[in-house]
Amino acid sequence: MNIVILAAGLGKRMRSRLPKVLHCVAGRPMLDHVIGTAQAVAAGRGGPTRTVVVIGHGAEQVRRAFSDRGDVDFVLQQPQLGTGHAVAQAVPRLDEAWPTLVLYGDVPLVRAETLQRLLDGAGSAVGVLTVRLADPTGYGRIVRDWHGNVLRIVEQKDASDDEKQIDEVNTGILVAPTGKLKAWLARLSNDNAQQEYYLTDVVAQAVAEGVRVAGIAAADADETLGVNSKAQLAQLERVAQARAAAAVMDAGATLADPARFDLRGELTVGADVFIDVNCVFEGRVSLADGVRIGPNCVIRDCAIGSRTEVQGFCHLDGATIGANARIGPFARLRPTTTLADEVHIGNFVEVKNSQLADGSKANHLAYVGDATVGRNVNIGAGTIVANYDGANKHRTVIGDDAHTGSNSVLVAPITVGAGATVGAGSTVTREVPAGQLTVARAKQVTIRGWKRPVKKK
Repeated sequence: MNIVILAAGLGKRMRSRLPKVLHCVAGRPMLDHVIGTAQAVAAGRGGPTRTVVVIGHGAEQVRRAFSDRGDVDFVLQQPQLGTGHAVAQAVPRLDEAWPTLVLYGDVPLVRAETLQRLLDGAGSAVGVLTVRLADPTGYGRIVRDWHGNVLRIVEQKDASDDEKQIDEVNTGILVAPTGKLKAWLARLSNDNAQQEYYLTDVVAQAVAEGVRVAGIAAADADETLGVNSKAQLAQLERVAQARAAAAVMDAGATLADPARFDLRGELTVGADVFIDVNCVFEGRVSLADGVRIGPNCVIRDCAIGSRTEVQGFCHLDGATIGANARIGPFARLRPTTTLADEVHIGNFVEVKNSQLADGSKANHLAYVGDATVGRNVNIGAGTIVANYDGANKHRTVIGDDAHTGSNSVLVAPITVGAGATVGAGSTVTREVPAGQLTVARAKQVTIRGWKRPVKKK
């Protein structure tokens, strides 16, 4: 199947230097949504697929954004002379043995099942995706014959009073036999007020030649919405998030408020997962059975084990967390952090590129960076693993059952032996022997008679 996606528009009302189709919905560029959906439909039908994206304004930015997509061809429309002219730029790349599906890079939420229905309904003829609107003002109306086939698309300014009562309108999305489509595109005229070549004129040519035009109505008007402004972008974002919330709840999660949930990637949930309000999930996140996520958390590219609780206001990025762990509140886990079962990471604790084994705890005001921590270790409040010497990062190893007192500093590279205790306020720079108490702090001194300086009046 040929897929042509129109993505050349300026998007002046977006008031942005970023090309319109690169603005994100649910964490992905709008164009990426369209490409992914169309290719999924094509793959489901079997056979080869060719995807051509027509670019114009911000063409190089769009190319760079999709530079890793070897399955997409880009063609330039310059100047932009309408939708028909845009599709014509893709003609040299289209295989006449396959039908051509035309989509829009700023209509990101069209569903795969809707496109499948369009393709099935069209068969070997022309298919036009339509939608019914409570207020169709401004849209091209779909005029059908007694058999339900599309006779013509009548624009608002040309519609009769009776035709203006029609609530079924054209979305612009269509599928057509490629050989015929090429011929129709070649005969388009720009004899109109905008002096542009309109793709909708293809429908009139098809009807004139006796080619059946099937009108397939989308079940949900929201999926055909396009974006021309930041307000419309925000509207589509909420539609996308409502879909995501419904899918997560169908999978077994409980959302405290589906309207205050944001998914900007992929989220896999087990049974009896609970997610509180204002949580953001990015990248790929998996939550096993019984996980509880507190309010106002940001979780990116993490796997969280069963029955683990993440309390409110935590930022987790690139972490793997075992079962029955407790994180937060106000904790931060940075990339390549691995926490085993029953680990506790408390308030205002940051862990980065470290591994903590079963049952270890860092409950208060600590930083653990580039460390390997054994089982049942207690990292005291205010403990800092000083892993950076100004040029290079160094590793710290803490053995099983070790304890560090409050406000300790472990200057890497260093090893703290199993069962060792570091006295509160110590700055240790050498190996800490296993099973021993190590204290590294100045002797307490009281200076008698000392007076605090007083400001001169």
